[in-house]
Amino acid sequence: MRKKKKTEVYALGRHISLSADKARRVIDQIRGRSYEETLMILELMPYRACYPIFKLVYSAAANASYNMGSNEANLVISKAEVNEGTTVKKFKPRARGRSYPIKRPTCHITIGVKDISLHDEYGQIFSLKKPRWKN
Repeated sequence: MRKKKKTEVYALGRHISLSADKARRVIDQIRGRSYEETLMILELMPYRACYPIFKLVYSAAANASYNMGSNEANLVISKAEVNEGTTVKKFKPRARGRSYPIKRPTCHITIGVKDISLHDEYGQIFSLKKPRWKN
């Protein structure tokens, strides 16, 4: 039995204090893009969600270079997903002895990085996502 060569590496961020919808707005922009282009996009976007996602992309690239010996120029974001995590619930005291619930949503972010210099199991090369402005 032939052993498959591992071509995809992951980085997981769990319990990030951020709404899943706000993180998905950023994740949808980087899915399918190259590693270097992703870093530029995340540095220039004005959202608070960019910094934890930037750290995860950087960590996934470090995992790929350490575990597979991949070059960072050949990396592509193949999988990027956001799931809702637990909600931190607190109560804030209000007027007349009442309390008001405060809900802080968290999310789990998974970034998968694939090396395009390695072919997949069908012998095809992983294709890059075209920018929208090049249509």
